[in-house]
Amino acid sequence: MANNISKLDTPQLKDIALSLQSKVETGLSTENSEVQCIPTFITPKTTGISGKAVVLDLGGTNYRVAKVDFSGKEPSIHPDNGWKIDLQVMKTPGFTEQDLFREQADPIGEIKIEESLPIGYCFSYPAESLPNGDAKLLRWTKGVNIKEMIGKPIGQPFVEYLNSKKGGKFTGVKVINDTVASLFAGLTKSGYDAYIGLIVGTGTNMATFIRADKIKKLNPALGITGLIPVNLESGNFNPPHLSEVDNVVDKNSDNTGAQRFEKAVSGMYLGEILKSAFPTDEFESKFDAQKLTTILSYPDIYKDEYVDAARNIYERSAQLVAASLAGLVEVLVTHDPSVKKVRLTAEGSLFWSKNKNGKSYVELVSGVLDLLLAELGHKDVHVDITQMDNANLIGTAIAALS
Repeated sequence: MANNISKLDTPQLKDIALSLQSKVETGLSTENSEVQCIPTFITPKTTGISGKAVVLDLGGTNYRVAKVDFSGKEPSIHPDNGWKIDLQVMKTPGFTEQDLFREQADPIGEIKIEESLPIGYCFSYPAESLPNGDAKLLRWTKGVNIKEMIGKPIGQPFVEYLNSKKGGKFTGVKVINDTVASLFAGLTKSGYDAYIGLIVGTGTNMATFIRADKIKKLNPALGITGLIPVNLESGNFNPPHLSEVDNVVDKNSDNTGAQRFEKAVSGMYLGEILKSAFPTDEFESKFDAQKLTTILSYPDIYKDEYVDAARNIYERSAQLVAASLAGLVEVLVTHDPSVKKVRLTAEGSLFWSKNKNGKSYVELVSGVLDLLLAELGHKDVHVDITQMDNANLIGTAIAALS
């Protein structure tokens, strides 16, 4: 089965890009489509940002809390990089909403908060943005399933918990997806025609700004105009040219049929692809992208067939990400042919991972993306891929203060 994990050729990657473009357009017009394209009803400030906010960042099962201060020339974060805890306990059967609130509240007490502040909440699970800046949980992913929270607002119940149970003094909450946080963080540098936020870590997703008149499913009664932040939820994209091994990984997952792109690309699943390629061999139960890159970096201590398969899985993941980006750029250029310069703010341990014996992930993505943009007739479009320290925290603070 290992032979079925092969890199994709240029025509296949172009097919994938155009498929993503088509499904984004469907998502902009139709509710509950494969690529959902969820509008975020927060217009971020690009200048004149001032004040302080408490930021919560629930990225998969890693959780950070920080105070972000915009009173200086550059935003400052206290403590540096945020106060971090592991929330793997979220995956425990029977874990409840109140359990989650209690776990999330504890680190907030470690931060010195002397005045009433707004909260920005970066929530890395599928959620529908609400006109008041909160968001409603659509579904859990990444092995979490706290059923009583599905369909309910995410932010305000937690603020009420903090203010009543923990003696907090929080003035409100804005909830955004991690890709939207990266998108907002990119706005700290001007001079671009378009912006994209990308996550490739435990999971994967993209966000961008779309003109309101192109989002046909928007309720006209809302009277919204201009550019709208849109969380694509692109991890649920079902691309053409997946393999038999991908089908096995999907069949063995706890959400069969969903998140097919994520299962082919993201750190949570790359190890499962390798294990499924060698069904009669024994591997560690937790075999993620970090273990996969270890095989690439130290090939002499692994079987040759494992090394070859790991390389193909890693490179194919980067190819798929590049194809999805090319498809999104195609959307942006079709909407506005003047788009020539795009800033991509990328987050995620897999996206910025290194391969000691080959090209790094970002180098692979960049090379394939340039090739595909040329194939699509966009040689004159340049995507500037940038890494920002604490992009999620800064972008979420911008949301809270906008």
